[in-house]
Amino acid sequence: MLKSIIDTTFLHLKRASTTLNQIKKFNLEDSLIEDDNEITKTIDAFIFRYTKLQDFVGDKLFKRLLAALGEYKSNMSYVDVLDKLEKLEIISSSSNWIKFRQLRNQLTQEYPDDISSIISGIMLATNYFEILKNDLINIKEYIYTKKLLDENY
Repeated sequence: MLKSIIDTTFLHLKRASTTLNQIKKFNLEDSLIEDDNEITKTIDAFIFRYTKLQDFVGDKLFKRLLAALGEYKSNMSYVDVLDKLEKLEIISSSSNWIKFRQLRNQLTQEYPDDISSIISGIMLATNYFEILKNDLINIKEYIYTKKLLDENY
């Protein structure tokens, strides 16, 4: 089960990364002012993938990982899960993951006339995405190092 969750996580990560790399090729301000349909589709695809990745990691990967370590309780909030992962040195910072979630919420709000908010959100996502990606790579390495895939988690 944990192997399947890791595989799905990295599929979402790859797809989000691909769309983010496409966004980086555009001049966002000019493209959004001109209402460029291609950039709009690419931004929408990235937001969808970023949201999907966040939801999947929060709902599946983190909980399953903590369960495999005997550290998960069903009454744990998202913040409790993050704090436990940070304490175990599995993620770099719980506050980063809270920021990732806040950005996810911000990106899903549609303000088509507020181009500066869209651009700043995408630029922030570019910075956050590298941290998120590094944490997920570290989590995968942690799972393999601890041989958690050998168990039925």
